[in-house]
Amino acid sequence: MSKEYESLAKSIVEFVGGKENVSDVYHCQTRLRFKLADEGKADPKKLEDLDGVTKVLINAGVFQVVIGTHVADVFEEIEKFVDIKKASGGEEPEEEKKNFLEALIDFIAGSFQPIIPALSGAGMVKAVLALLMVFGVITAESQTYYLLNMFADGVFYFLPILLAVTEAQKLKCNPVLAAGVAAMLLHPNWSALVEAGDPVRFFGVIPFTLATYTSSVIPIVLIVFVQSYVEKWLNKHVPKSVNLVFVPMLTFLIMGTLAFSVLGPIGAIVGDYLADFFNFLSTNASWAPALIIGGFLPIMVMFGIHNGVAPLGVLQMSNLGYDSIFGPGCVCSNMAQATAALVVALRTKDKKTKQTAASGSITAYMGITEPALYGINLPKKYPLISAMIGGGLGGLYAGITHTHRFATGSSGLPAVLLYIGDNTMSFFINIIIAIVISIVATAVITYVLSLRFEKAETTEGKEGTAAKIPAAGQGGTTICKVPVKGRIKPIDQADDEAFAAKAMGDGLAIDPEDTTVTAPFDGTIAALFPTKHAIGLVSENGAEVLIHIGIDTVDLNGQYFMAFVNQGDTVRAGQKLVEFDQKKIQEAGYSTQTMFVVSNTPDCKEIKPLKTGAAHAGEDMLEIVM
Repeated sequence: MSKEYESLAKSIVEFVGGKENVSDVYHCQTRLRFKLADEGKADPKKLEDLDGVTKVLINAGVFQVVIGTHVADVFEEIEKFVDIKKASGGEEPEEEKKNFLEALIDFIAGSFQPIIPALSGAGMVKAVLALLMVFGVITAESQTYYLLNMFADGVFYFLPILLAVTEAQKLKCNPVLAAGVAAMLLHPNWSALVEAGDPVRFFGVIPFTLATYTSSVIPIVLIVFVQSYVEKWLNKHVPKSVNLVFVPMLTFLIMGTLAFSVLGPIGAIVGDYLADFFNFLSTNASWAPALIIGGFLPIMVMFGIHNGVAPLGVLQMSNLGYDSIFGPGCVCSNMAQATAALVVALRTKDKKTKQTAASGSITAYMGITEPALYGINLPKKYPLISAMIGGGLGGLYAGITHTHRFATGSSGLPAVLLYIGDNTMSFFINIIIAIVISIVATAVITYVLSLRFEKAETTEGKEGTAAKIPAAGQGGTTICKVPVKGRIKPIDQADDEAFAAKAMGDGLAIDPEDTTVTAPFDGTIAALFPTKHAIGLVSENGAEVLIHIGIDTVDLNGQYFMAFVNQGDTVRAGQKLVEFDQKKIQEAGYSTQTMFVVSNTPDCKEIKPLKTGAAHAGEDMLEIVM
């Protein structure tokens, strides 16, 4: 690589505040995009005076330096000066190697998870449509039915385009070009050719297989995977002066030809085999998937395997119009998890455990099981075993009765509406029965086991954290310091619905600009999650707080997190607790927004925010009066 941009790159890094000020840097077609720790350290005027810099723009927290079509060459030199791999505090400079299974699950999760909200929204519209039909509000011949069906089916019809965008983002190729290739597959002209049934030959030579790609999954996954390599090759070999024009043109010509002649047909064939497999399961082993998911989903969640299994439901729905692989077992498992935590809340004598279990069970009934699983069921073990048995029994009933859902959505109690379809209420009734089986079985088993384990924990004091952690005093005021530099906002503005609804307590949300989390006060480490993404503390005055780093980061299983304390340790305000690799967490598709929640909110007389907006670690942030 030519060194002609080395001097320019060095000057740019200097004028954005030095490598220590660079949290992240990447580029688009013409611009370098910096994320800076402190924008005040950058000097836009000196940057614009550089020969090679056209303009400096600051937009939405991104410091943009306009270079031109040769920006990739400048970026390559920039990387040598900013040492981005260490910019977010990671301990290891090299990308951690993944085995094939880990890499596959990471790829599937990164491609499918971003489209779940759209699928959920469309699924709930289908559920509303089914209810309107069942209660005779509308008829199948009405325009309202026609339009509502269009509202719901739009997402599924254009699913290849949505997947093209998310997969391209995961593979770090151009998502707009990927969406453009996907749009070719869904173009009305191609649909007309397929319907006509006449052989199609490109330039009279290359045969295009007549296949329909609406609502499909496998074809576009294969196409974008190949496109990522084609695009990188073109970007490397096409001269930078014409890159902006010729790379998109050549991408469309190459991928369009490959899509219709080779990759699309292969994907369609694989999709047909998957449909046959799903049909085989439905006919010969309908009980198996729901039983396995219902019983073992908590274990799958702990190891991140569920991210690779959940998309099977989407695949089945794209092929057959329903999901019996993941949905029924998942909702049974979640209801079992919620019930196990609820029984613990009713049986335990420990005040803190009771509050955590009660709030965790509520969010689990709504489909968010993380607080219940990691806060109660896993640490105590017996509720987890009970939930696995109860969830498995409910899943077994759902499987035997061929219960399936007609749209993808959440797996909480509201999800039962997704089982209304095919002009029958039988699936809806059966999922209710399956849920009741899961709840009753879990409740009975948890209660029976609690007669032994709760008594042992209460009287013997040999198990759990209660025996290890000295009791904190009650009463008085606790001033909480900012645990990590960033921007602070009220908890009801958090990006996670459960925290925003204050289901786990009042508090604040922090968009971190640093990667070190410190103790907010003098106190004791009450809980350190095995995944190290969350840590609970108790102050000397009895205030209980949870610091939760990121959203859904439990799925990372501790990857990119490093803890510097242990459960039961006594800490001082400002002491380092956890470090996390912000860049790698975000690259894995997770938000690093950090929640600071007062776990025993009901016991507090007052919780008063002292700081919002930009804040440095160690500043007074929250006042808790017990």
